[in-house]
Amino acid sequence: MESVDVIIIGAGAAGLMCAIESAKRGRRVTILDHANRAGKKILMSGGGRCNFTNYHIDPNCFISHNKHFCKSALSRYTQWDFIALVQRYGIAFHEKALGQLFCTDKAAEIVTMLLSECAHYNVTIRLNTVVTLIDKKAPTDFRISTSSGLYQSQSLVVACGGLSIPTMGASPFGYKIAEQFGLKIWPTRAGLVPLTLQPEDKERLSVLSGISIDSAVSSEQTCFRDYSLFTHRGLSGPAILQISSYWSAGAALNINCLPTVDLLEHFKGLQKTQPLKQLQSILLELLPKRLVELFLPAVLASKRLADMRYREFEQVALLFNAWRIKPNGTEGYRTAEVTLGGIDCDTLSSKTMEVHTVPGLYFIGEVVDVAGWLGGYNFQWAWSSGWAAGQVA
Repeated sequence: MESVDVIIIGAGAAGLMCAIESAKRGRRVTILDHANRAGKKILMSGGGRCNFTNYHIDPNCFISHNKHFCKSALSRYTQWDFIALVQRYGIAFHEKALGQLFCTDKAAEIVTMLLSECAHYNVTIRLNTVVTLIDKKAPTDFRISTSSGLYQSQSLVVACGGLSIPTMGASPFGYKIAEQFGLKIWPTRAGLVPLTLQPEDKERLSVLSGISIDSAVSSEQTCFRDYSLFTHRGLSGPAILQISSYWSAGAALNINCLPTVDLLEHFKGLQKTQPLKQLQSILLELLPKRLVELFLPAVLASKRLADMRYREFEQVALLFNAWRIKPNGTEGYRTAEVTLGGIDCDTLSSKTMEVHTVPGLYFIGEVVDVAGWLGGYNFQWAWSSGWAAGQVA
């Protein structure tokens, strides 16, 4: 049996950060992971360039049943702290949009940085290692049985992620550990995920596959302004991924295909200045041809503005400024970027991520009921929650 101070299950973003911080304190740390490589989700994120944080991190950009829980960790280890680490390693990065920071070269640079830090502080990483049993013998005595042997530790940190992207090794293992110790788990579902359509809508909109438009997508009281993409399965793109985390089954979405143009006012103005212009030609100046041809009723397409009534302007404006559609569902965990729900935050210390009722047991990262927006927010939660646990584990 190998005895260490800290065992961390999961060699992802949160686990690696926690290991570094814990080892800095002189703790003997071992990371266990069933994968054959550390940081796999980091490597594939952001199109291989890793959207590692965001300039505009804010607690309001995170979803949780306890909306205040994330504040402590995010304020104690901020995006600026992680940016400083990236700069110390000389990793080039750039802002893509909306504060989103990407590696200029490859995501592998972030993994190399984290592994270098681990090596510097003598963190041991055991890959291809499956955890089969966890037992707690005493307040500071965890026994972890694995495919490569038995481990004993004073602290156990669970950082094995959620259910998103199972092809990368995602599993419910973290939730099973929580259940073993009697912790409450909020129901999970896919977040930041493309939406599928009702069969009739899917068939009708199939001709739009590949088209991307600037949009404002809203569901109830939440709205996101970004691009939406029509796919052969349904709707995707940043605005759709963002709203998917707030959308509930059976609800409709309102999509403004022209968020910078009030069509009703636009038509009224042009009716005075260009009365002989056809309605379709005006819309083609603003939107892709296939979209206009599909949405615009044929009876109105060739009408001149001078011949149109206010009620017709209203009808067309609603089609494009307030298109309403009811998704059929989501593509699920297969393509989801994050898992919503998870381990109830009320069972953990917001300062240390330690379980209130089980001394020495910690949960960090995606396995916890904290999910961020698209754009580097979830990585920042991984860095911040991992850092917080690493100060005490």
